[in-house]
Amino acid sequence: MYVKIEDGSVAEFPYTINKLKADNPNVSFPAEISTETLENYGVYKITYLEPDAYDSSTQYVSRNATPTLIDGAWSVGCTIQNKTSEEIAAHTAMVETDLRATRNKLLADSDWTQMNDSPLTNEVKTAWATYRQELRDLSDLDAWPNLDDADWPVAP
Repeated sequence: MYVKIEDGSVAEFPYTINKLKADNPNVSFPAEISTETLENYGVYKITYLEPDAYDSSTQYVSRNATPTLIDGAWSVGCTIQNKTSEEIAAHTAMVETDLRATRNKLLADSDWTQMNDSPLTNEVKTAWATYRQELRDLSDLDAWPNLDDADWPVAP
């Protein structure tokens, strides 16, 4: 992606090589256009900057619409904005739904361990029962729904 600069300001963004060729129909450009040639036409490659650290549960990132000159390079940065209370509630509900689905799948996948005809010893069956109870108790953790991998119980 490129930007067209005129008089030190953004004239057109996004800008493409095809647009450069269309804007200059009497110029025969090589297949690979050098950075120097592009700059002679006021065309610069864009650098996309990564956002600073943010909390996706309470903030969101949007890509800036216009490039700016940063340390000699035309760059498109990001803006971090706080979510509204409604957006936070919707995000939390979505995360909770996903976590419960994962937990329910783990419970379903381990149902066989609690059947009367399970080949497991009573000791192993008890370990599985404890694991299954820990899965059910996940939503009681203080960290819920912002769980880390370490918060999830490990299957026996």
